[in-house]
This record gives sequence, C-alpha cells and structure tokens, in this order.
Amino acid sequence: MLSNVLTRIDQHIKTLGKYTSTPGKGTTRLTYSNEDLQARNYLKDVMRDYGLTVSEDGVGNIFGKLAGEVNGPSVLIGSHFDSVPHGGDYDGPAGVVAGLEVAKLFQENGIKPKYPLEVVALVEEEGSRFGGGLMGSRSITGKLTDQTFRELADSQGVSTVEAMKSIGLNPDLVKKRDRDTMKAYLELHIEQGPILENEKTSIGIVEGIVGLSQLEITIKGKAGHAGTTPMDGRADALVMAAHMIAKLPKIAETYGEGTVVTVGKLSVYPNGANVIPGSVTFTIDLRSTEEAKLKTLLEETQTFIRQLQSEKISISIAEQLYMSPTILDDEMKKQLEKGCEKYKISYQSIFSGAGHDAMVFAEQTKAAMIFIPSKDGLSHCPEEWSDHQDIEKAVYVLFEAAKHLTEVN
Repeated sequence: MLSNVLTRIDQHIKTLGKYTSTPGKGTTRLTYSNEDLQARNYLKDVMRDYGLTVSEDGVGNIFGKLAGEVNGPSVLIGSHFDSVPHGGDYDGPAGVVAGLEVAKLFQENGIKPKYPLEVVALVEEEGSRFGGGLMGSRSITGKLTDQTFRELADSQGVSTVEAMKSIGLNPDLVKKRDRDTMKAYLELHIEQGPILENEKTSIGIVEGIVGLSQLEITIKGKAGHAGTTPMDGRADALVMAAHMIAKLPKIAETYGEGTVVTVGKLSVYPNGANVIPGSVTFTIDLRSTEEAKLKTLLEETQTFIRQLQSEKISISIAEQLYMSPTILDDEMKKQLEKGCEKYKISYQSIFSGAGHDAMVFAEQTKAAMIFIPSKDGLSHCPEEWSDHQDIEKAVYVLFEAAKHLTEVN
C-alpha cells in the first residue's frame, strides 16, 4: 500500500472537518448551508485535480466522472457529505474520501476503465434539515419527485429551492437519472456500532440493511396561561405527546430483537415557560430487519396515535420515508471479499442497523457496502472517530472491486 494515500486521507478528513457551524462542538453541516458550500467547493476542486469531470444535479448532488472507453453505464462510488447537528467528521465524508482515493488510484496507475467511474457526494442523507433523509439518492432514483422536492421546507420555513439558490445551486437541473446510466454502486461507511472494533476486524462486508420508516406527528391543542387555566379545562399538546412517546418503546419491544423505535426530534409551540403548549411536532423513526414486522409496527403505531384524537386534541401523521429491508448484491460482496484476501485484510459479514444511500440505489442497480470500525461504537457525536489506516485499507478493497466492475460487461 502507498503511504501517500494515507496522507491524502488525513488531509481530506481534516479539511472537511473545518466546515462546521459549531467549531469545537462537533460537525454541523446542514444541506445548502454555507458549510455545505465550503465542503462542495473543496470536493469539486479535488475531483478536478484527480482528473475527473465535475457536474451537479438539480438537488446539488456532486459527480466526478472518469470517462470510460465506451459511453456506457457508470460504476458509482461515494457517500454523503451532510451531517447531523453536532455530529462527527466521519459519518458520510469517510465514504466520499474513499471514493476520491479510488479515482486517484486509477489516475496514478494510468488505468483507463472500459466503463466510466463516477465519484458521488450526496446531499441530505441524514434528513437533518428537510426531514426524511436519503434525499440525494432518492432523487437520483426517482423515489423523490421534483414536485415533492420543491414542496419541502426546513423548520424555519425555508424551501429547498430557496436554500439551493442561496448558495448558487440550480434546482431546475435534471434530478432523476436513467437507471441504464448506473452499472453499480459502491459505498464505504463507518460502522456506527461496536462489532468490528470488538472483533478486531478491519472490514465489514454488509450483507443487508435494515428497513425503516419515519413519521412526523403534529398534535394541536390549545395554548393558555399556565397559572389561570384549570387542569380540567386544558388541551395540552405536550402532555399528549409525552403519553404517546412513553408508550412507543413498549410497542416496539413486543416485536423482538431487530425492531426499534426512536423519537429523535421534538418541537414545542409556543415554547414558553408559563404557557400551556398549544402545538407539538415530533418525529418517530421505526426500524426492523424484517419487512413484515416493520409494516405491522408502522400500522400499529399509527392506529395507537389516531385513537388518541379527541374534541380537544387534533392529530395528524405524515409519513416522510419508507424503505424496505435490503439485501445487497452477492456477486459484488464476493468481489469485496477477494480484495480483502488479496491485501490480507481481516473481514467479516455484518448487517447494518442504520439506513444508507446504498439501500436506495439497490432498488435500481447492483449495490454493495463495506464498513470500517468506529471507536467505541460511537457515531452522531463529536467523539466519532475511525482509524485512517482502516479507511486506507478500505480504499484498496474498493479499488479492486471498482477495477473489476468497470471492466466486466
């Protein structure tokens, strides 16, 4: 392995980590923010330096293309570059950096692929600004329509179109890609769990990805004075929300291991210390490794919530995202195993409990993922860290797979 790959990985991770709105308190890089613009400009500069042709689509996904000998479908490789609030430097960017370094190895070795190689840097995988998540990949594959995209807005009421234009992006560009232009999709990601570190294994070859659904619940009661409104005359939206949220874990537990529920975002209005909450909005994230369980859990959760509506309290439910459990491509997994064996890198099979862009691409093209260890299993926090030597190992494994995929018919 070449030491300059590791040096470049260090540089990329360090530089991208600077583009945060919360310095010293983790990485906060929301989609279409100034930090997004700084990161995308850096990534585009690196792509050009690596001999790639750069373009962006109508949601701001970035593509760096190495042309092939034939004008055929591309092998895509990459990940996302947005973050959760106060997250880490590795969730997403490690995969984009790995894709860049695979392209650099093609350049350094003078490899002209038969089919094109495209490094992709995807937007809004986390859903931290516009909700739902996986927005970049869902747009590419047509699961998120142009109309629906244009109707999305953040918590401040800023639309996707307004936000894109604020950093010079063009929402009128084409968003959906013809599936015939995609030959395969490869992604590296940090594990976000403790398994690989505990097993002292460098690479996890992902067998499949958990199914997930995300709901947004809005409860409307009636605001009032905290001191002058009798208890029996209240329509407290927060009390109702608390009742719902307390019940949800018990519902999920009945479905057994592999099924989980999380309330991760809650907004209270008008949010005053001496005001009865008149409106509450919160999200519910439901996940299961089995689609039958996920669908039943989703139905039971919605039924439970709707039954709580009354004359005083109104409730609305919006499903922001639904993705079935995904089994990744067997042939591509074998190619990744061959790469590990060639470089004598330890590996094992692993199942992903987190959603990833690979699960979206897998509906339209062959897709595969590899994980690298996360220190102490931590992610979505400032302490998130992965060894850059593990990223380097993953780059060579992906390089071997990319060489094969860009050559075979």
